[in-house]
Amino acid sequence: MPVNKNALLRYQILDRCFSDFHRKYEIEDLLDKVNEALYDLYGTEVSIRQIRDDIKYMRDRVTYDAPIKAYQYDGKKCYYRYEDRNFSIFNNELSAEEVSTLRSTIDMLARFRDGSKNAWLEEVISNLEYRFGVKGTTENVVSFEQNEQLKGLEFLGELIDSAVNHVPLHILYRTFKGKEISSIVHPYHVKQFNNRWFLFGLEENEEYGNHIANKALDRIVKFSRANEVEYIPNKDIDFNDYFKDIVGVTLPEDHTTAEPVILKFDGERFPYIISKPIHSTQEILDKEKCLLRINVRPNNELEALIFSFGPHVEVLEPAWLRQQIGDKIEETLKKYLSEKKDCTDNI
Repeated sequence: MPVNKNALLRYQILDRCFSDFHRKYEIEDLLDKVNEALYDLYGTEVSIRQIRDDIKYMRDRVTYDAPIKAYQYDGKKCYYRYEDRNFSIFNNELSAEEVSTLRSTIDMLARFRDGSKNAWLEEVISNLEYRFGVKGTTENVVSFEQNEQLKGLEFLGELIDSAVNHVPLHILYRTFKGKEISSIVHPYHVKQFNNRWFLFGLEENEEYGNHIANKALDRIVKFSRANEVEYIPNKDIDFNDYFKDIVGVTLPEDHTTAEPVILKFDGERFPYIISKPIHSTQEILDKEKCLLRINVRPNNELEALIFSFGPHVEVLEPAWLRQQIGDKIEETLKKYLSEKKDCTDNI
């Protein structure tokens, strides 16, 4: 009996059922589970006779020697299960509980299914469903915040693939000022922040030298493979640590080391900040005075976060950051006061 994709999938599903000691699988139940997976992946189904043949094949000493036992209950009913709780024909298979967790993960990943835009994710989900014989539910029970109008998402799959497979790229990039710049980038890492995606890689630059560049996907005009260029691998940067001293994705050139930033919140906002820390280094200095400290390299993202809290936060230290935030608040206030004056001139 040849072990093709169809047969292997059947054995995986049956193995999963025989390993599940929380449910009793009768022959009809086994048939339903197998056919559900087969129909989803191949659009085909098998008969009860095929399931019985599969059980016989799995029991065979020459093949899997699976200790499948038929247990009678409620009179004439019969269910199938492994006698040995630890047995599996696949040594690296997951437990029934782990499959439940995997199914939930597939449900969440499937939220981002969007045809060709996320073809890479479609392949990942399909491989998980086939490999472990599980599929997500059709119910929409989880929501994610995302910007449906954000440009560049169609690049995400191929950029990740380029980073994984070490493929250098020709990238045409448009700056905020509208200037288009063409360069060669060796992709290393992709990160999401504030509903936007960013590509990090080594950018070749004759004038300034090679450096790590941060490319927002929504400002990439187009890109192609730079087959004539030899890929320069990442040997120096651990991206698990790369972002540890900052909020967001921008490494500030004028602040090369982390420093304490002390923030004072009002009583209304303080519990929210405690429950949702603004940085991994956050610690409470004084709960009654609502004082927090984080150790970061201040950047534009940190300033934007501080301004998002409006009058609910005050920067106490460092002094230069307090002054910088204060100056920008003063500039903003002038604009509002000026507009108010203009509106009342003719009254």
